[in-house]
Amino acid sequence: MIKDFILPDIGEGVVECELVDWLVSEGDIVTEDQPIADVMTDKALVQIPAPHAGKITKLYYAKGDIAIVHQPLYAVELEGDNSDVLPAPTAEVTPVVEAKPEVSPRVNHSNIEDFLLPDIGEGIVECELVDWLVEEGDMVVEDQPIADVMTDKALVQIPAMKAGKIVKLHYRKGQLAKVHSPLFAIEVEAEDTPMTAAPQQAVQQAVTESAIVTGEPVAQGKALASPAVRRMARSLDINIALVAGSGKNGRVYKEDIERHQRAVANPAVAASTNTAHVSASAQPSSTEVATISPSGADRVEPIKGVKAVMAKMMVESVSTIPHFTYSEEFDLTELVALRESMKQRYSSEEVKLTMMPFFMKAMSLAMNEFPILNSQVNADCTELTYKSRHNIGMAVDSKVGLLVPNVKDVQNKSILAIAADITRLTAAARSGRVSPADLKDGTISISNIGALGGTVATPIINKPEVAIVALGKLQVLPRFNAAGEVEARKIMQVSWSGDHRVIDGGTIARFCNLWKHYLEQPQEMLLTMR
Repeated sequence: MIKDFILPDIGEGVVECELVDWLVSEGDIVTEDQPIADVMTDKALVQIPAPHAGKITKLYYAKGDIAIVHQPLYAVELEGDNSDVLPAPTAEVTPVVEAKPEVSPRVNHSNIEDFLLPDIGEGIVECELVDWLVEEGDMVVEDQPIADVMTDKALVQIPAMKAGKIVKLHYRKGQLAKVHSPLFAIEVEAEDTPMTAAPQQAVQQAVTESAIVTGEPVAQGKALASPAVRRMARSLDINIALVAGSGKNGRVYKEDIERHQRAVANPAVAASTNTAHVSASAQPSSTEVATISPSGADRVEPIKGVKAVMAKMMVESVSTIPHFTYSEEFDLTELVALRESMKQRYSSEEVKLTMMPFFMKAMSLAMNEFPILNSQVNADCTELTYKSRHNIGMAVDSKVGLLVPNVKDVQNKSILAIAADITRLTAAARSGRVSPADLKDGTISISNIGALGGTVATPIINKPEVAIVALGKLQVLPRFNAAGEVEARKIMQVSWSGDHRVIDGGTIARFCNLWKHYLEQPQEMLLTMR
């Protein structure tokens, strides 16, 4: 019996993806779970496995085509005589980078299905239910946000895979939800067509009902854009075909959507809408799930998520790494002046030209001379790995706890490119929605404690790195110049912690002196860059 394989929900609200490569050909015999195709979403490269063994009879797309979720991807002739009792093929996709949502139907006569909490990646088996964005009895449409859950890495938003009515929420705020266990139950509309078509019909009905009130829905045209950009345009009732794309071949980016919206909308209204959206997404804080005793009594709050992971990592770091601290004073008067002269010209919404890009680039240049600062030691201290990439992390005080995203390949980037990465990572980390990929593979870290007012610190090494530096606040202090005259200078204290198993005091002092040289005389840094 020949059956169509329906492209399943890949998660993150993705409704279409690019067919990157077929891993089989028509006529091939495949086994269960054998990789069939690589598809690219706007988030990651995803590999589609075969849910059943059989013979590939038809491939519905060519390389480079855009495949639609819930539409046939390929046809397969199933093995065995009992293939007619098999359900319509679906599959669990295996992301290379991102995680996968899945819906395990539990269909009865009332068409109620359980949504199973999907794999969120990074080996996570449970997460905290931070907030429900819907209530029992609410009608929802496909891709509508349903809940915010907190992993030990970030805040993740779970979307609805189908349209329908929420009949049961299986967890309360603050409870730990298990991966592959029911998160909520949804009642979908009864129909005679195969289940794989249900989400499309439910969404179509929701769009039709909405059109009765608001008029015809906005068409999305054939513009060149990623699924996330198309989804953004739909949410703003913008016809993406009318948006001027700034990318190659007219590709439309999110910034183009925002620019188009500002051009046609009242700026005051747009600002108000954005503020309301940010406020809504920022709630609730972790204190909402705390157990609060009557007034005047003690309050007990569980340590969960990022805070729990930080506690475990810090204890492991100080108990296995012999730390030593080295402090130095930097005169950043010239660097501050250079940055001020460049800020007005180069800063924008996407690029905030702070001091941090200069600190990172100067550190990368110094690590070329002292590569041991960019190394990692194994658990029993028998091997030292010198990392080729300078992935410099920065500690961010986010609403979910301390996160340390890192800027990748600083050695190959300009100061402006580093600034753009820092702007993006800071915004993502402060919202708690930083990508797991941005938190991995760091090689050395910077903690900007001075942003909160401190001057000297004893930072704890972010294992398996071998060094971390804390930046103190920038102060205007009197110092003697070369002529013996007192003048006001912009001074910062920096505090290093090093792994004394592999780094000695002399090495970190010489490295810090070179780093200081580049920052105190920024023209030297600019001449050394290549």
